[in-house]
Amino acid sequence: MTEVRFLPPAAKFIKKVKDKKLKALYQEAIDKIRENHLIGSPKTGDLAGIYGYDIFYNKTNYELAYRVEYRDDKIIVVIMAGTRENFYNELKNYIKTL
Repeated sequence: MTEVRFLPPAAKFIKKVKDKKLKALYQEAIDKIRENHLIGSPKTGDLAGIYGYDIFYNKTNYELAYRVEYRDDKIIVVIMAGTRENFYNELKNYIKTL
């Protein structure tokens, strides 16, 4: 099974989610990504190498940003999770700090 790692922004957001249905949708998204890492849409420009996965729930668009690393085996690194509003600007700012 493909390993999944969470960077602090993603772990913090998912931990704060209280809605069980939304939390289940995030888990379902991670399971789908684990099965096929190409399921997300590849980003371009500043975010090249990062994939985005959309989750729609309760009239709100949520995002999951991840990248794939190849070491001994494939590792999915979930970089950030959150609502669509300002998501990609925050993601760019976070990536600059890495």
